[in-house]
Amino acid sequence: MAAITRLHPPSLFFLKSSSSLITRFPSSLYSPRPLRTLSTTAILGSNAQSQVSTVEAHGSIVGDLLDYLNESWTHFHATAEAKRQLIDAGFHLLNENDEWDLKPGGRYFFTRNMSCLVAFAVGEKYSAGNGFHVIAAHTDSPCLKLKPRSASTKSGCLMINVQTYGGGLWHTWFDRDLSVAGRVILRDGNGSFIQKLVKVKRPLLRIPTLAIHLDRTVNKDGFKPNVETHLIPLLASKLEETASSETKEKSTTTSTKAAHHPLLMQALSDEINCNVDDIVSIELNVCDTQPSCLGGGNNEFIFSGRLDNLASSYCALRALIDSCKSPGDLASEHAIRMVALFDNEEVGSGSIQGAGAPTMFQAMRRIISCLAEKYVGECSFERAVRQSFLVSADMAHGVHPNFMDKHEEYHRPEMQKGLVIKHNANQRYATSGVTSFLFQEIGKIHNLPTQEFVVRNDMGCGSTIGPILASGAGIRTVDCGIAQLSMHSVREICGKEDIDIAYKYFKAFYQTFSSIDRKLIVDSLAL
Repeated sequence: MAAITRLHPPSLFFLKSSSSLITRFPSSLYSPRPLRTLSTTAILGSNAQSQVSTVEAHGSIVGDLLDYLNESWTHFHATAEAKRQLIDAGFHLLNENDEWDLKPGGRYFFTRNMSCLVAFAVGEKYSAGNGFHVIAAHTDSPCLKLKPRSASTKSGCLMINVQTYGGGLWHTWFDRDLSVAGRVILRDGNGSFIQKLVKVKRPLLRIPTLAIHLDRTVNKDGFKPNVETHLIPLLASKLEETASSETKEKSTTTSTKAAHHPLLMQALSDEINCNVDDIVSIELNVCDTQPSCLGGGNNEFIFSGRLDNLASSYCALRALIDSCKSPGDLASEHAIRMVALFDNEEVGSGSIQGAGAPTMFQAMRRIISCLAEKYVGECSFERAVRQSFLVSADMAHGVHPNFMDKHEEYHRPEMQKGLVIKHNANQRYATSGVTSFLFQEIGKIHNLPTQEFVVRNDMGCGSTIGPILASGAGIRTVDCGIAQLSMHSVREICGKEDIDIAYKYFKAFYQTFSSIDRKLIVDSLAL
């Protein structure tokens, strides 16, 4: 992404600079959006709103998380909102294409593909070879993505062809009020192009289920939709029956073999205030329009899509920002505090913006090089990695009260009971005895609870970006997460208390890990 200082997302970015575009698009299209605690909680009623306000008075970030979730319909929007918050907190935007000028005590970040972000704060006592203290998470979630040619017609209905992304619980997407969000590439009048984030907030799509009268055995045999033929969102009835005369007139210039329905393209152009012909490319997700909110008898739960893994991403981001927001917070820090938010974890991380790319380690090398000044020593990067520690933060499987037997008997994490440390002897998680001990010491010092998870021997085990990053450069890693239910559903659930515990734990990690780490030496001469 081209570096534009202080341009707040959801924003434009330029392949070529053009001042004319700023006047062409009203400032309201790219000005920062403030946190909207009241608007988020209004849907809960006055009692819930009062409860959110009460916990915020005691240092809770739950209300801010709800705002973040409601802004972040896609991985692009999640990154853009993180970018806005970092800039507001005083972090300096870097460009991977430029030379960097870094200083001890400085706070910096960069994005890649507007779906991956790395932010870091340099300790004022940093010297070449000192370590990085990193929390890594991911911005993507299982969803439906529009195919390159999404337009199709069936039985007089306009349908949107989609691809499944990740391992979603696809049956939960039926009978939901859906819409689209993502990014588009727009043509500029001077021959250059710009990126624009877009979110159509009104219900635009729906995937209807088949009536039970036409599928009498569904409750006995189970709902087993074919994801190619049954998981196709409905946009509208025939265009000539639904479109206004103005829309019809605009669509007459579009080929009947257009890749996307003119009605969809018109909805996008209306949202971003441009001409349909100016849209040259789209990259859209299908999204659930129901807002994230509190729920449960005592408003103790968070009901939301994309908790996996935006809840972890936000706790990590907020912990970094708050751990170095006051003068003097980095005065005694010898290490570099870092957050890395990657894309494409749900499909294996094998992309330029995923954890499988060397993004984080390339950034580490550049940071060390920038800060080395006249230092001439042996293998600064390699020594720094050996002194570094990575927290791989991804949501964890809480025990389901209706399916308790799916968990190993003595490792059943519960919601509201603290961070979950994940173990797997076959290295599906990167946690070791040493990294687990060091991470748990933070909790003991700050009186923050932890739980432990091990998958049953007769079940397969998922994985995270932890092993990918741990093996990428040999960095010590612990895998942990917030317990949740309904993972990979269109609508997930986690405990409100666990959000604040995770935030406090991550903040304590940044503030105290250096002092804890120096107390244990594993690879020494002593036996």
